[in-house]
Amino acid sequence: MVNNSHNPDKSFIIYHQNINGLKNKKDELINALLTTTPHILCLSEHHLKHNEIKQINIEGFKLVTSYCRQSMKKGGVCIYAVSGLICSKIDMSNYCKDQDIEICMLKINFMSIRLHILVVYRAPTRDFNFFLNQLDDSIKSIYKTNLNLIICGDINIDYLLEHDRKKQLDSMLQTYNLTAVVHFPTRVQDRSCTMIDNIFFDILKIPTFNVLPFFNGLSNHDGQLLSIEGLKLHKLNSQIQEDNIYTIRDINDCSINEFRTSLSYEIGNVFSVSKITLMWILFLIPF
Repeated sequence: MVNNSHNPDKSFIIYHQNINGLKNKKDELINALLTTTPHILCLSEHHLKHNEIKQINIEGFKLVTSYCRQSMKKGGVCIYAVSGLICSKIDMSNYCKDQDIEICMLKINFMSIRLHILVVYRAPTRDFNFFLNQLDDSIKSIYKTNLNLIICGDINIDYLLEHDRKKQLDSMLQTYNLTAVVHFPTRVQDRSCTMIDNIFFDILKIPTFNVLPFFNGLSNHDGQLLSIEGLKLHKLNSQIQEDNIYTIRDINDCSINEFRTSLSYEIGNVFSVSKITLMWILFLIPF
């Protein structure tokens, strides 16, 4: 059942969003999530290559696993875990193909259960049957009756409508007792409203949970926030205390130059002059 009176301070929180390009949004993303303190960030369409995503540092989190497109641009999926959370990557690269199915997975051992989290992206015009078969095979490769699997991502199958592809996906996932738990639009535009992002898991194994939309304006997709109660972690690294996440900004020459570059896009050539008075005048002009 869904528990609408959950206590966020005692919940395990997973966040998913099609971020539509992560590179220039990491600081805004973590600032938007400060009040929710998620343990896991699942992001689809990060738009980064393998060497680029290794350079993305999200304060308070560590990159656990990712998939980056091999030949095509954009796309990709990744999972970040809060620093100090003990988890490990499961290699899913053999099941991936650019645009058709892009997935990655991690596992976490709780005191009560074993949890696997898989994030997926599927481009809207690609081979649906190939996607369905590859997703089925990827689940089979790790599935056991005592395992808890959560799948989240942008599958580009609109769950607001009844159609064959939704029925086919539901039928396959039901063989593992996985049920869709998102029941609100995830992409709202001027003339359309769709639910193409979703979260799936066994609600008999994880009966007490809450799923909410999360609006941050960082993408044309809204986020989904899953809170699960009753999961007790093994002893964590001392960086996590009482489920609070503390973010610290690293101030150095590199970060100062990055700040100046970003600021210049907003306030023009303020730093191109040396006199403080003239700099102040240039700063005030846009306002």
